[in-house]
Amino acid sequence: MNLAETYVGEKVLEEGLKFILRNPERKIPTLLNIAEKLARDPHHRESVAAIKRILNDKNSNWYKFAHNLLSHTHPNIRQRIAVNFFVNATFIGVPRQKENAKKLGVSVPWAILMDPTEKCNLNCIGCWAGDYQRAKELDFDTMDRICTEAEKLGTYFIVLSGGEPTLRRDDIFKLAEKHPDQVFHLFTNGTLIDEKFVNEMVRLGNVTVAISLEGFEETTDNRRGKGVFKKVMHAMDLLREAGTIFGVSVTYARHNIDELGSDAFIDMLVEKGATFAWYFTYIPIGKDVDLSMMATPEQRAKMYERIQYFRQTKPIFIVDFWNDGEASNGCIAGGRRYFHINAAGEVEPCAFVHYSTCNIKDISLVEALQNPLFRAYQKRQPFNTNLRRPCPLIDNPEMLREIVHESGAYSTQLQNKESVDEFAVKLEPYAREWGALADRIWEEHLRQKQYCQCQAQ
Repeated sequence: MNLAETYVGEKVLEEGLKFILRNPERKIPTLLNIAEKLARDPHHRESVAAIKRILNDKNSNWYKFAHNLLSHTHPNIRQRIAVNFFVNATFIGVPRQKENAKKLGVSVPWAILMDPTEKCNLNCIGCWAGDYQRAKELDFDTMDRICTEAEKLGTYFIVLSGGEPTLRRDDIFKLAEKHPDQVFHLFTNGTLIDEKFVNEMVRLGNVTVAISLEGFEETTDNRRGKGVFKKVMHAMDLLREAGTIFGVSVTYARHNIDELGSDAFIDMLVEKGATFAWYFTYIPIGKDVDLSMMATPEQRAKMYERIQYFRQTKPIFIVDFWNDGEASNGCIAGGRRYFHINAAGEVEPCAFVHYSTCNIKDISLVEALQNPLFRAYQKRQPFNTNLRRPCPLIDNPEMLREIVHESGAYSTQLQNKESVDEFAVKLEPYAREWGALADRIWEEHLRQKQYCQCQAQ
C-alpha cells in the first residue's frame, strides 16, 4: 500500500479503508465523495460526478451493481483492488502517464498486455493466438522488469493472456506478490482454475480473471471442446463463493450473436457472480481464419443496441471493444492506451495486429514505446472521424497497410501466408459494408446529440 499511502497519507488511507469495510453497501455516496476529492485530473472528477448522478437512484441496476460489488467481495480483494485500480492506476497513474508522455514524445499506456506463454491446454477454432508457435514463453525476469519499468511510467494495470496464462500460475502469483501496487488481470479459458488458484487470488488481492465463453453449453463446447462449459461454470462457482472479482470474455461471431445478446445469457452471468463482461467481435486473424465467421454489419449494429440495453437494465459492467469507440475516442492500441507483448517478446500494437519492429528482450520499455510502428499508429489515431469505425484492422484496413509499410514492421505469425496488402484487400468489402451502415448510425447519433444540447439550452 506504499504508493497509495504516499499519495493520500498513511493514516487517512488506513482510516478510510476501515470505514469502507464497515457496512460498505451503505457507504456508496461517501465513497464517491472521497473519490471526487482524490481525483486530481479534471476528466476523473467529471467521471466521478457522473457516477454519483447515476447512483442516486437506489432502484437502478447500477446501484445494485455497486451494492453487490461492495457486499460480496472478499475484504482483502476489495481493499487491494480499490487502492490499486482507482488510486494507483487511475488517480496517480494517469497524471504520471501524461507527464512521462510529454517527456518521451509518445503516449504512455494505461495498460500493458503480455503473454507469459503461447502454450494452451485447448485448441479452439479461430483462436487469435492459434498461429503462434505454441512453444515460446516470457521468462519471469523479463516480465518482472516490464512491471517495474511500467510502474515508473505510471502504468499499474497488467493484463495477461496467451496461450493459457494459468499454465504459468506460479510465476503470475509471484509477479502479483512482488508488485502489490499493480492489478494483474488474466484472460483465461477457466478450465485450470481450482480451489488453490482461487485461494491465492484471495490472499494476494490484486489478481482478477476474465473467463472465455461463447454462449451456453453447446455453443461454448462446439468451439472450445466438450466439457469446457461445465468446467467454466464450476470455476465461476468457486470464484463467486470466495468473493473474488471476476468476469467473462466473449467473442460474438455470426453464429452466436443472438445467444450472447440475450437477456438469459447476461442473467446467467449475474447469477454466477460475474462483475464484468468484455465483448469482442471475431477478428479473422490467427488460426482457422474464416471471414464467414465474422458478425455481419447488421449483427454488429444489433450487438451495439443490445449492450446499450444491458447497461440500462443489468447489474454488470460491459465493454464492447469495437462498438465503444466514442467512449475511447477511437482505437486505444499502438501504445496510445495499451499494447501487446507476445510470448516471444515481440512488441505488437494490439493482440490482433501481429506485426512488430522490436523485441522487449532486447530493449527497455521506454525504448519499446518509441518504436516506429507505434509512432505510425499514434499519428493516425483516431483512424476515422466516425468513432463507430475505430479499428485499423477491420474498419480501416488501408490504415494498417500504410502503418506497416511506413514503419517497416515484420509479421510475427508462424504462418505468414499473406502480405498486409493482401490482408487489407480481403477486409475491404466488410469495411465498406460496415462503413456505410456505421455512417448512418453515426449521423443519426450526432443529430440526436445536437437536439439534446439545444433542448438543454
